[in-house]
Amino acid sequence: MQPLDIHDSPTLPVKKRGRDLLRDPSLNKGTGFADSERDALGLRGLVPPEVVSIDDQVQRALENYQHQTNDLDRYIFLETLHDRNETLYYRILLENIRELTPIIYTPVVGQACQQFGHIYRRARGMYFNVSSQANFQEMVNNWDQDEIDILVVTDGSRILGLGDLGTNGMGIPIGKLSLYVAGAGINPNRTLPVVLDVGTNNTKLRDDILYLGERIPRLTGTEYDKLVADFITAVHKRWPKALIQFEDFSNNHAFALLERYRKQILCFNDDIQGTGAVTLAGILGALRITRGVLAQQRVVIFGAGSAARGIADQIVNGMMVSGNLSLEAARNQIWLIDSKGLVTQDRLKQLAPHKQAFARSGASLPDLLSVIDAVHPSILIGVSGQKGTFTKTILQTMQQHVPRPIVFALSNPTSKSECTAEQAYTWTNGAAIFASGSPFSPVTYKGQVFVPGQCNNMYIFPGVGLGAILSGTTQVSDQMFYAAAGALAGEVTEEMLAVGQLYPDLSYIRDISTEVAAAVCEVAFADGSAKIARPDDLMNFIHKNMYQPEYVPYQAI
Repeated sequence: MQPLDIHDSPTLPVKKRGRDLLRDPSLNKGTGFADSERDALGLRGLVPPEVVSIDDQVQRALENYQHQTNDLDRYIFLETLHDRNETLYYRILLENIRELTPIIYTPVVGQACQQFGHIYRRARGMYFNVSSQANFQEMVNNWDQDEIDILVVTDGSRILGLGDLGTNGMGIPIGKLSLYVAGAGINPNRTLPVVLDVGTNNTKLRDDILYLGERIPRLTGTEYDKLVADFITAVHKRWPKALIQFEDFSNNHAFALLERYRKQILCFNDDIQGTGAVTLAGILGALRITRGVLAQQRVVIFGAGSAARGIADQIVNGMMVSGNLSLEAARNQIWLIDSKGLVTQDRLKQLAPHKQAFARSGASLPDLLSVIDAVHPSILIGVSGQKGTFTKTILQTMQQHVPRPIVFALSNPTSKSECTAEQAYTWTNGAAIFASGSPFSPVTYKGQVFVPGQCNNMYIFPGVGLGAILSGTTQVSDQMFYAAAGALAGEVTEEMLAVGQLYPDLSYIRDISTEVAAAVCEVAFADGSAKIARPDDLMNFIHKNMYQPEYVPYQAI
């Protein structure tokens, strides 16, 4: 394996000089250039004379950040810093990860994507559009990095809960890769955000004079598939070892692309597989509280999109591995509900392909309450995007059959959550074990403090990506996601569980990602897909290959 370029040598050779160097965000230190570097690199007079430490630069940047008056301005401030000085940007992000993640990613990135053409400042990433399809191979050669470890790619068709945003969706790959860097230490110089611009059906965007994408309806069918295939071919030819993470594709493409390419190239879909793994980790923690067995749980999932299928698949895999259940028996423990009620075989022909595997025999049930009444679930998961659907009646009906109902209201943002943390605890007299997609503050109920966990994919995808890259595996398998879920669950202490907290503090994301990456690597070593020998000290190997946002001395060449 080729080592990551993480500046572990005493000095970094630099060819650029003067203003060209200051314009390169991957190399620019701003006022942090030492006097010797200013002399050697033609910087005298181009920056203020005071040499400022990175810690003082952080203080100045945070002071300016605090002066921003709204979240979109805070996002713009951080991205402007990102485009000016990447080392400083990642230092600030890593040191303030819990506070800044909601700004650079969900939920604020959604607003930034909606306004992308209006707040656009500088090119970042690559755009593969319909009109340039014949030139994709030439286009990948325009990128100036010979080594890429990971690409995050979207077609803009399902940006968060906002739908079709076309090329405006570029904010998602940019933000996601920032979290890979901050969360797992993947080298920013070896990341690439990508938009596949296949058009947009959002007429408001097509009519916006400041929209930056193709002003055509979306490609469909074989034309769409051909464009994606041409992109994959071009990327794989130039960077054959790169991990491709699919992000925010609509359901009609997300599953098909994953199934088509997961055995051909190194790839995964975080909306499906990452969501499933982080949810499974929370369930494993909840079962430590109830002392339950995964294979014996009855799971109702309210919502039937990509997240629901990903969650169902990971739970099924967990039941098969830990409980020695057959695939059929494990799937029989899952009840999936869509807009028409329980997903059943009597409407199999009308179901989207991703729902069909979980279509149940027997009578159809029209709504959530009727399913709760019939099934007596121990676990209720919401990924519906419908606010308030976990009502007092729903939760109390569930509690009639299980003393400690496990309730995951995972829809984002908070305005779409199926219930709040306070509602879950209050309506069940403090019995619910609760997690949510959006963060909720601790709740005091009858003198007891409950700390709701946030089921955040960031606990999973950075470590999975790092483990896949470092091991050199050729496939991100279901077993790797199962191992990742177990590693994350193992980071939750008994003290956390005592207050109902199912996920660790995000401030420790580097430690969490190290454990997740190690778990992924161990699977790769065990199944033979790794392209390196197992290091004697795996944890040290991972730590040594994590990018650190620190200034290193430059040597002029």
